[in-house]
Amino acid sequence: MIKGIKFIGVPVRDQDRALEFYTKKLGLAIVTDQPFNDKQRWIELRIPGADTGLVLFTPDGHEDRIGTFQSISFWTNNVQKTYDELISRGVEFIAPPKAADWGTAAIFKDPDGNQFVLGTK
Repeated sequence: MIKGIKFIGVPVRDQDRALEFYTKKLGLAIVTDQPFNDKQRWIELRIPGADTGLVLFTPDGHEDRIGTFQSISFWTNNVQKTYDELISRGVEFIAPPKAADWGTAAIFKDPDGNQFVLGTK
């Protein structure tokens, strides 16, 4: 039976720039960084303390997904505190956190313009 999600893919234009953002600004750890083909590397990252990871990789024919809203939501115990910390590291947010009946959330961008939700669990 299925036990979980190993990783999700994030389409990027510049793997080096994306790798610096996801490791230095978001705090993810490198699991694998190796050649994949003549155009890209396979870069797999892990969220410290989590089972799910990210892959910074754009499959051929999926370049149009770069810079769009990604159906990926990161969670934290305190959105405002994490927002403040990420802002101090230079992460760009669309707007400050907003509380709703279901929880608090904010949307941030990576260097390629991909947008992600940061919310409560």
